[in-house]
Amino acid sequence: MKKRILYSFILSAFLLSSCDDDFLERAPLDEISNETFWENEEQLVLATNALYANVKAKNTVDMENMGDNTLWPSTTQYQLIGSGNFGNDLSTLNTEWTTQYRGVRQANAFLENYQKATIDPARKEALAAEVRVIRALMYSYLTNFWGDVPLVKNTLSIDEVYVPRNPKEEVVNLILEDLEEAAQHLPSEIPTGANLGRMSKGAALALQARVALYNGRWDVAEKAAKDVMDLGVYALFTSGDPSRNYYDLFTYKGKLSRNNNRETIIARPHLEDLVLHNLSREIQVPDQVVRWNPTKSLVDSYLMVDGLPIEKSPLYSIEKYEDVFENRDPRMTQTILEPGAEWGGRYDGRPISENENPNVFMVPKFSSDRRGAVTITGYYFTKYAEVSTVGMVGRDANDIHLLRYAEVLLTYAEARLEQGKLTQEDIDMTINLLRDRVGMKHMNLAELAANGMDVREEIRRERRVELALEGQRYFDILRWKQGELLAQDVKGTNVNWLSNPASAANLRKDQNGFIVAYTGRTFDPSRNYLWPIPLSQLERFPDLGQNPGW
Repeated sequence: MKKRILYSFILSAFLLSSCDDDFLERAPLDEISNETFWENEEQLVLATNALYANVKAKNTVDMENMGDNTLWPSTTQYQLIGSGNFGNDLSTLNTEWTTQYRGVRQANAFLENYQKATIDPARKEALAAEVRVIRALMYSYLTNFWGDVPLVKNTLSIDEVYVPRNPKEEVVNLILEDLEEAAQHLPSEIPTGANLGRMSKGAALALQARVALYNGRWDVAEKAAKDVMDLGVYALFTSGDPSRNYYDLFTYKGKLSRNNNRETIIARPHLEDLVLHNLSREIQVPDQVVRWNPTKSLVDSYLMVDGLPIEKSPLYSIEKYEDVFENRDPRMTQTILEPGAEWGGRYDGRPISENENPNVFMVPKFSSDRRGAVTITGYYFTKYAEVSTVGMVGRDANDIHLLRYAEVLLTYAEARLEQGKLTQEDIDMTINLLRDRVGMKHMNLAELAANGMDVREEIRRERRVELALEGQRYFDILRWKQGELLAQDVKGTNVNWLSNPASAANLRKDQNGFIVAYTGRTFDPSRNYLWPIPLSQLERFPDLGQNPGW
């Protein structure tokens, strides 16, 4: 296994450096080269495996810091992007640019050479299809970030590497074409065993649905989403308990390797004791400020169990902190920690009686004394927190879910809505399946109208609460042209609801008592819907030009 991993790293370097230069007349005998490598199935598999390193892992969740669902306690570059307070010299811009194009280049090298291998043609095309899905994923991020980007379909020599940008529509066309072709050659079955985590037909179609939705190609999004649904292999995850079904998906119970998750379509699986991360600890770190702080905006977005938003429901009445979690969409308490729930934040500094369990959350903690998890908004996440690993550094083997069947269902509903085709039947076969999983009241179009609720707003709300902390919120805000949401102060709980308001005395509050955790955000619609071209790329190739307003 270790030799195979090392070989994959060497192969990655080869794929990055390979080009069409013919300054050597003979193939080198002591290193990988195009002349000797692309010969058999094992080599194609190794080349494909190397490409998977380009698929985002935990940084998919990190991108949530650009939206309005969560707040990092210290300044991060993703957070700066979301706040609008950054320039084109921000290093993350260049990192994202070079990372995505590294994957594109590796994919291009494969697609230029794979036909040389002498193997079963169907197997050859299936491997190429996996590569096309990964290339499409890379280009999807590039167009999301920058709009117009260079469209590169072959490996380039050093003299060719700097090329002008192509219109976004051309790049999106390639993405959708890549995914359409890939779907024709990939297996419909969910990958298991040695193929765990590999791209499948469902992955190609689900990504096609997402890209089409992001780019307003509603008919394509609808068809691709329905094609996934019609495969008949995917289903929403359940652990048998509506009060935990959603939460369990994002813990070890939902790991793909346990073979009971038919929901996750694209993921970065993590094998226990092999490739690990630190997400669970960051969510409920027991001796520091937690890295992921749910915002008032996210908390307020959850409906009441009667299907009404908090501003309309007679069930919403808050006198104390615990009341915030009462009678809410069950996904709220499976995403945001409620008093009485198990957690890994441990001892919160209060005296503990004989009847108290330090592993059960009771009250938010605002001052840091290294004796419990500290929050800056008054809220904690529980989603994605595998409690068994919170107390350990870098020992989390939780899978990172990049695209789920739940998103496909939401895409279908939204695409139908935007074409004026949405029916109650559509709602029942999509959104109401998500609600059934947790025991939430069904969405009913007639009831929405009777209660003066906008259907588009409610479908968007459904997407927000279902996909919270999965890296999608920022992109949704941008495509919905709701950038003004990113300019608002980030707020938390109301200190007057706390049993001990003095515990939050050191925090800034608004006139109503809500914590103001972050201020000074801005959003300029003339420029912030796109990122600026990174300064280092412009210095190398000024003809890239700059996005408007930058």
